[in-house]
Amino acid sequence: MRFLAALLLSSCLFSGAQAADLMRFWDTPQKGGNSFNRLPPDQAYFDALAGYGADWVRLSYDKWKPQKRDFLIGDADHYAGLMRDDLATLKATLDRAHKAGLKVVIAPLSLPGMRWAQNNNNEFDDRLWQDKAYWNEAAAFWRDLAAELKDHPAVAAYNLVNEPAPEKKGGLAEHAKSSAMQGWYGKQKGTARDLPAFYETVIKAIREVDPVTPVMADAGWYAAADAFAYWPGPLGDARVLYAFHMYEPYAATSAPNLKREKPYAYPGVVPFGEQQEEWNGGRVSAYLQLPLDWADKHEIAPNRLVAGEFGCMRRLPGCKQYLEDVLTRLDAQNVHWAFYSFREDSWDGMDYELGSDKVNWKYWEAIEAGEPDPVQRKPTPEFEPIRKRLGQ
Repeated sequence: MRFLAALLLSSCLFSGAQAADLMRFWDTPQKGGNSFNRLPPDQAYFDALAGYGADWVRLSYDKWKPQKRDFLIGDADHYAGLMRDDLATLKATLDRAHKAGLKVVIAPLSLPGMRWAQNNNNEFDDRLWQDKAYWNEAAAFWRDLAAELKDHPAVAAYNLVNEPAPEKKGGLAEHAKSSAMQGWYGKQKGTARDLPAFYETVIKAIREVDPVTPVMADAGWYAAADAFAYWPGPLGDARVLYAFHMYEPYAATSAPNLKREKPYAYPGVVPFGEQQEEWNGGRVSAYLQLPLDWADKHEIAPNRLVAGEFGCMRRLPGCKQYLEDVLTRLDAQNVHWAFYSFREDSWDGMDYELGSDKVNWKYWEAIEAGEPDPVQRKPTPEFEPIRKRLGQ
């Protein structure tokens, strides 16, 4: 009995140390990049990111070739268990990241009842936010995945879902005033569109098998920095990181802008919400203050906030200045960040190592052939705002 008690105590002490270590990683600012590639990244990819001084990578697998309809899930229409071949591919990828010295945050783009639009004929899948039966399937998926990954040394957090948007078809305008957001949530609380309650459900399932790995929870409306405004407070679990993404003003930073006869400029006057606004370093700073104010109100430390994505079209003349303005604010507040994106092999729009020129035709040829991306990358002026801060 004494041996059993000692064994149990040792196990508890080990789990406690592991928990402390995982959260300790996030105690100081961590800087990294997003990996949203169509092929599982090879060792050279992770070595290159680590070589710049990155600490972590936010890894999405939804573009990889799946064993069945949807990678890892099998079928987002009905979850019946993890796909073992897909899981082996994911674990091998995590091994490569670990070998490079990078921590990894797992970031699924799809969940049961919420298939990522680009894998769904570009249709937004709202089922998860209409029917709580899919909440249970999503919780089961995460319980299974956490049981498999909880001991992997590369994993630093589970990002429960990328850019949730229960508000999109729920009657709340994007970038609505905080009072409107709060009024909307008052009506939706307890329904399938209750994002904080959804997270609580999934976290509870994860904690049944993994009591220690941190979880990362994106704000609503595609992880908008202003969308924490309606959250009544922090989630119940103490090991939560609160994430937002930064592409505002989207009308200027996004791909459609470059197709306009006269693209919006940054800095400049750009549509935002229902009005025209002057966007510059000051406006970026003010917008990024919103999640910090929310966190401060609820006594959440800045080192529990994560800018999980940010970026702009690399060919936009003001992109370098935009990145500089965003990063200046994030670093001033000691917020964790991951730029979008590192050496993406299916879309070149925010691959800053490519500079501001059109990408080599071999890039597109490789996509059509399903082959690895052959285009060589190098530091460029467009990448400099990020490069100079990695590893600091």
